[in-house]
Amino acid sequence: MSTSFDAIIVGAGQAGPALAGRLTAAGMRVALVERHHVGGTCVNTGCKPTKTMVASAYAAYLARRAADYGVGTGPITIDMARVHARAKTVIFDSRRSNEDWLAGMDGLTLLRGHAHFVAPGRLMVGDETIEAPRIFLNVGGRPAIPELPGVGDVPYLTNSGMIALTKPPEHLIVVGGSYIGLEFAQMFRRFGSEVSIVEMGPRLIGREDEEVSEEIRAILIAAGIAVRTSATCITLKRSDSGVIVGVDCAEGDPAISGSHVLLATGRRPNTDDLGLGAAGIATDKRGYITVDDGLATSAQGVWALGDCNGRGAFTHTAWNDYEIVAANLLDGEGRKVSDRLLGYALYIDPPLGRVGMTLAQAKATGRPLLHAKRPMSKVGRAVEKDETLGFMTLTADAETRKILGAAILGTGGDEAIHAILNLMNAGGTVDTLRWAVPIHPTVSELLPTLAGDLKPV
Repeated sequence: MSTSFDAIIVGAGQAGPALAGRLTAAGMRVALVERHHVGGTCVNTGCKPTKTMVASAYAAYLARRAADYGVGTGPITIDMARVHARAKTVIFDSRRSNEDWLAGMDGLTLLRGHAHFVAPGRLMVGDETIEAPRIFLNVGGRPAIPELPGVGDVPYLTNSGMIALTKPPEHLIVVGGSYIGLEFAQMFRRFGSEVSIVEMGPRLIGREDEEVSEEIRAILIAAGIAVRTSATCITLKRSDSGVIVGVDCAEGDPAISGSHVLLATGRRPNTDDLGLGAAGIATDKRGYITVDDGLATSAQGVWALGDCNGRGAFTHTAWNDYEIVAANLLDGEGRKVSDRLLGYALYIDPPLGRVGMTLAQAKATGRPLLHAKRPMSKVGRAVEKDETLGFMTLTADAETRKILGAAILGTGGDEAIHAILNLMNAGGTVDTLRWAVPIHPTVSELLPTLAGDLKPV
C-alpha cells in the first residue's frame, strides 16, 4: 500500500523547505523527506557555522593588532570551547527556525528517514512507500575522500569535524588548496595552530586567475602558514604525534608531521544510494544528476536541485534552483539555469568576491578585451581600516562594452562585488559603471575609477 501526494521533495536543504512552502501554498499535498538534519550543509556543517568561526578568528586577529590602532589590550587568548559554542548556537537556531517553518505549513508531511526509488514516481522511506507525479531531489553533497595511500589508516577531519573541534590542533595539515581548505587554514592559524597547506596542483585555487592565486598565497604565507604546491604524491601514515603527510614536492622536506589532517579535496553528490536506476534517472560519470535548463531530469516528473545536479555548488545557486523550478511550474515562466550569472566568494581575510569570467576564461573566447587592475592600497576605506592587502580587477568586451567579469580580493570584497554583479544582471556597460557616483568612503567607490582605467589586453 502506498501513500499518494501531489509532490515529494527529498532533502530539506536550502531549496527543499522553500519549494515546500510554494507548493503547499498552491494547494498541494507535499511530503518532505529528510534523513538527517533539516537545513542541509549550509546550516549544519557549512556556511553558517564556518562563517561564525571566521568571525571569531577575525576578532582574534584584530585584537592582536590593537596596538596598530592605538588601542591597548591584555594577553590574547582563545577559548575554543566558546568558539565552538557560538557555532553550535547558530546551527541550532537556524535549524529550529527551519523546522518551525515546516511545522507551520498546511498540507506538508515531514518524513524522517532515507528515501530511495523503487519504481518511477515511487519511493520507499523506511517501511513506507510514497508516490507522487512530481518529485524534487534536493539531496546535497558530502566531502569527497581522496584515494590517497594510507587514507584508511589515519584519523582525518572533514569540514564537519573541523567545526566540532573544542581545542585548536597543535599542527593542522590541510590537504587541498581550494576554498574550504584555505578558509579553515587561515581560521585555525588565527586560533593559534601551526598550519601547513598541501596542494597537488601547481598553485592554490587553480580555477582563479594566476595573479589571484599568487596574491592569496602571499597573504597566507605572511600569516605564518606553510604552503606546499605541486605535491605530486601525497601519502598519509600515523605517527606518535598524529599523522605524517608525504608530499614528494620538487623542493622542501619530503614529508610534514602534524597533529591533525583535514581532507579538503572537493565534494561529491549524495546520489549513490537513491536507487536512481529504478526511476530511469541519468547521472554523469561523477554521480551528478543530469538536468536540462529547467532542472528537469531524464525521468518524467522529476527535478534535481542544489548540489546534486552539478550546476552550482553554493547555497545561493541552490536557492536560485528553487526559484527557477517554482517560477516555471507555478508562475508560467520560462526561467533557465543558463541565464544565471554566477558570483561567489572565498572567505579568507581579506575575502575574494568574484563574478562572471576570470581573465583567462575571457581570453579563451577570442574576443577583444579591456582589462584593469587597481591595488587595494589605493582604496581610501582600506587605508583607513589599515587593511590594504589585495586588489580589484575588471574585464570587459572591447566592442560591446559589456562587463564580462570582476574580482575584488580585499576588505569588503564579498560585499562590494555586488555592485558589479547587479550591473551585469541589469545589462549595464562599463560606461554605466564609469559614471556612477558611489558613496565615500567605501570600497565600492573605486569601481568607477577602475572602469576608467580599462585598457586593451
